[in-house]
Amino acid sequence: MDEGLNRKKSKDLSNLRPALAFLRPYLRQVVYASIALVITAAVTLSIGQGMRLVIDQGLNEGSSEVLVQTLGLFAALMILLTFGTFMRFYFVSWVGERVSADIRLAVFSHIIRLHPGFFDANQPTEIQSRITTDTTVLQTVIGSSVSIALRNALMFLGGLVLLFITNAKLSLIVIASVPFVVAPVVLFGRRVRRLSRSSQDSLAEVGSYAGESLRHIKVVQSFNHEPLDERAFGHRVENAFSVAVRRVRQRAILIALVMLLVLVAIATMLWVGGQDVLTGNISQGELAAFIFYAFIVAGSVGAISEVYSDLQRAAGAAERLMELLQSPSALSEPDQPVQLPDDAPGRLIVNDLSFAYPSRVSAAVLKGVSFQVLPGEMVALVGPSGAGKSTLFDLLLRFYDPLGGAVLLDGVDIRALSLAETRRRVGYVPQEAVLFAGTLRQNLNYGYPQASEEDLADALQLAHADEFVNLLPDGLETLVGEGGSGLSGGQKQRLAIARALVPRPQILLLDEATSALDAESEERIRNSIETLKGRCSILVIAHRLSTVRQADRILVLENGALIASGDHNSLLGSSELYARFARIQFASDTPSNSPNWRSTAG
Repeated sequence: MDEGLNRKKSKDLSNLRPALAFLRPYLRQVVYASIALVITAAVTLSIGQGMRLVIDQGLNEGSSEVLVQTLGLFAALMILLTFGTFMRFYFVSWVGERVSADIRLAVFSHIIRLHPGFFDANQPTEIQSRITTDTTVLQTVIGSSVSIALRNALMFLGGLVLLFITNAKLSLIVIASVPFVVAPVVLFGRRVRRLSRSSQDSLAEVGSYAGESLRHIKVVQSFNHEPLDERAFGHRVENAFSVAVRRVRQRAILIALVMLLVLVAIATMLWVGGQDVLTGNISQGELAAFIFYAFIVAGSVGAISEVYSDLQRAAGAAERLMELLQSPSALSEPDQPVQLPDDAPGRLIVNDLSFAYPSRVSAAVLKGVSFQVLPGEMVALVGPSGAGKSTLFDLLLRFYDPLGGAVLLDGVDIRALSLAETRRRVGYVPQEAVLFAGTLRQNLNYGYPQASEEDLADALQLAHADEFVNLLPDGLETLVGEGGSGLSGGQKQRLAIARALVPRPQILLLDEATSALDAESEERIRNSIETLKGRCSILVIAHRLSTVRQADRILVLENGALIASGDHNSLLGSSELYARFARIQFASDTPSNSPNWRSTAG
């Protein structure tokens, strides 16, 4: 499946257009910057005429009064130039920072709503690098390079006009040198563009590898993997350095070659101009003004050639960001979503459900699964690993859409509901509890920010998490690290259950919610589940018989198909797979046998 990240790469600067479109809300600031830009360019160009007056009328004619007047005008121009430079720099930098922030927000807002399958094909750490590193490149270009390019373009055009006004013959020498300067810009610019893209990709790979290693630091250190990670990271760093050096080398050659050609043209111009001064064809002031404008034109060409390389790099960054911003989601929102009533009972019907993951379309994970869950009913899903239990939960939460069949909530296909409406009515507790850096209160409020103190207290009590939370010095204001560091596995799991209960969902999905708990905590969670029976529908994936026997009904899955349904006692006689599961569980009183169920049954 094409996620929008493998399109043919562009060979021009058109990729900057979507990024520059973010300038529209800030046209006023752009206008201010443009006015200041024109003022500074005009003042700079007028300096040449000031030099001509100082030399021809102030120095050559020996007029002190004219000299003072000319220098006074020059000082006024410098004050105006200083003010214009401040205004230009401030507004251009402001726009660059603002646009960069808007692009970051736009990309993140789009990405966070994409279907989970997108992140199976694209590493989140690489996406993170794009959002941070690539937007920084764009900020530099929009907030600096574009301004420099426009300013030097004005200086080049204005300087060129004034060159012809000052001396047409010498100006032809400058014009004749332009093709020799432009040619290397075009030639080396293409190479810089390709290397800029490669440089950004290699930097993203560096950030991706570092982020993955640091997030799983305990695993890295427990396997004494630090030297190998260091070596692998070093290889990526060196690769990024190598690509960057090649890019820098091409830019250096480009700049040096342009400057050499420009200096050759200026030297030729000086020789011809010097001859005209000696013969009296032009004055010394005119030659000085011409030299000034020639340097302005030459400097502008050199600056534009350097900025062009920056624009090439920005084009690569913009292309990567627009790829993310334009990546399609496999989950479409209905044009007119159905709104279920608040008191809808929460009846769930799974009708002939079939599914295969987009990356493995030929391998069916679910095959014609059908069942229903009545309001307040508890249904347990059992089966070996790979039977499709967790995938079924993914479809109930609409992380994916089925290839066949439908999921109905209170008689409505969930594809006709908004994603927010579906997920508001379905609580979810994953097998591996996920907590975010922040306070316990922020984690509990995660899906229901308007929750009251009573809501939080009830959820904590139902999940049997109130006991350890109340013993913490800061209670709900206790800070936890990323991933819930500082809490035990059982504590994190109970908090995850409490978080799912805070919004009072109509359907609660528990994916092996007791797998990380000790025997005492598991018993408490079972008591909580028993308390919840009747208050909301419960679907639980379980490998422990003690949890399964709580269910009103048990569904047995194997190889993506529903092969048996019933209560514990009836399944012992009707399902060989379930009977084997029960025998394994009864083989020992300790819950550690649950993995044997998975391996033996599988």
